Amino acid sequence: MTGRELGELPAWDDGVVTTLATLDDAGAPHAIPVSTALRAGPRTVVFGLAARRASLTFLRARPAVALSLVGAGVAFTAEGPAHVLAEDAAGVVAVALEAQRIWDHRQPTFALEAGPAWHWTDPEAAARDADVRVALRALAAG
Repeated sequence: MTGRELGELPAWDDGVVTTLATLDDAGAPHAIPVSTALRAGPRTVVFGLAARRASLTFLRARPAVALSLVGAGVAFTAEGPAHVLAEDAAGVVAVALEAQRIWDHRQPTFALEAGPAWHWTDPEAAARDADVRVALRALAAG
């Protein structure tokens, strides 16, 4: 990976879409969007995955993962081992990524004004998302 290495995770807004990359059974990359990633400490990210997600199976077998985020004023990739924090956190499996390396992708030649714009179109899904964030914050707080 190229870029400047950061000593800790930058802050980002709730709902910024991240991309989680795991390695499948053959060692090939498998990437999915994740909307629940929260900064839980200087080098820790917590997020929720549906129990049916192949990414969850892959990270259990090979915990080395990468999580990339591009949002307003921030762009980075955190690399390190991930592990399950809780099997049922408001209906999802809570996962923690302990970043061993954090790569800053910002450059002085451009400005990041926003990440992907999105919103829930289903009120029940929006409520579940809010519940997941509450559960993840509680787990992160210890």
